[in-house]
Amino acid sequence: FKMKPQMHYGEDDCPVAAPSTFPKDEELHFEIEMIDFAKAKIIADDFGVVKKVINEGQGWETPRAPYEVKAWISAKTGDGKLILSHREGEPYFFTFGKSEVPKGLEMGIGTMTREEKAVIYVTSQYLTPSPLMPVVEGCEEVHFEVELVHLIQVRDMLGDGRLIKRRIRDGKGEFPMDCPLHDSLLCVHYKGMLLNEEKKVFYDTRVDNDGQPLEFSSGEGLVPEGFEMCVRLMLPGEIALVTCPPDYAYDKFLRPANVPEGAHIQWEIELLGFEKPKDWTGLSFDGIMDEAEKIRVTGNRLFKEGKFELAKAKYEKVLRDFNHVNPQDDEEGKVFVGKRNLLHLNVAACLLKLGECRKSIEACNKVLDANPAHVKGLYRRGMAYMALGEFEEAQRDFEMMMKVDKSSEPDATAALSKLKKQRRKLKVRLENSLKGCLTRSLGKFLK
Repeated sequence: FKMKPQMHYGEDDCPVAAPSTFPKDEELHFEIEMIDFAKAKIIADDFGVVKKVINEGQGWETPRAPYEVKAWISAKTGDGKLILSHREGEPYFFTFGKSEVPKGLEMGIGTMTREEKAVIYVTSQYLTPSPLMPVVEGCEEVHFEVELVHLIQVRDMLGDGRLIKRRIRDGKGEFPMDCPLHDSLLCVHYKGMLLNEEKKVFYDTRVDNDGQPLEFSSGEGLVPEGFEMCVRLMLPGEIALVTCPPDYAYDKFLRPANVPEGAHIQWEIELLGFEKPKDWTGLSFDGIMDEAEKIRVTGNRLFKEGKFELAKAKYEKVLRDFNHVNPQDDEEGKVFVGKRNLLHLNVAACLLKLGECRKSIEACNKVLDANPAHVKGLYRRGMAYMALGEFEEAQRDFEMMMKVDKSSEPDATAALSKLKKQRRKLKVRLENSLKGCLTRSLGKFLK
């Protein structure tokens, strides 16, 4: 290779330092023979951690905190001196993210997949002290040869260490593509234990359910929230141990008689399998509308049970799926628009219950922008305006209801009566507040 100075060591930001006697300002001729090459990954931007892949691994899942890792590890200095070897007996076991190996080594292992073999080059600034090895004085670079034997998926589901899912038997398939991430019919065996010294078992499907597994539909609030969150991230055949705090276990769910209030729970769960929701592809328009109505009815049940977030998720799922539905004639178009409007207003009702009044108004506007005389849309938006204290807008919507549909007069009249009471209450509160302010001001003046 012939290279001009600005393209080799004379380059302003050249990452490789050259001796002062080196002819940096001369044209240089490089004679190079490529002996071998390997796939490499620059892990630290300053080249302080670089990985050379020797053997590719399996799958694509890589460890992250707080995964548990087993690996064969040996280490040499830059000049080839062996300083560490974990190559016999049991592989080295450590918990990712707890500084149990040098920082640079952990950064490198964090890019490896199961059964991958690699050399990780780590410079001194990334050689932090750890139980694996002490800091090697005067060593500028260490070469770690690593074979990732096994990784145990441990997931901090809430990010605060309270809800932990630990995989104790691998399932079949690729994570997370083959997990029941979307609402599905799930089949599980599980054992529930109180998280105390005795680890008392309060329920076991294999014992208390005549050996039959539990079947339930996710997304319908049929099991505790922490239970469902973890099952959604399991593979078929996987067994996981879940540690759950009370607010994600039975404090907000129907509590078994033998589970005390405020109890921390541990579930051992085996996902036997799951059935994905029916795909609408290939269904007739009427078939799609029937499936949509089934989901909406489930949402209505959840709404009546006070599970507004779950109900909203059901309605929003159908609305997303409706983006791919194309009515073929005017009659189908009329049915489709009617169903979609109903779903938008269902979402608006959930948002209103959740205290998200502005978003509720936005959901209503998706109906009213196309049909300003939609009575149910006017009513729901008026209720959202009233909840926000925007009484003029609320009154306008309720009056418009009666104007466009006389049959809505009883509902509109009741809403206007409620609005009048709300205004009166607000007036009294403001007057009392004003009196209080005047009294305090007068008191200060008299002093």
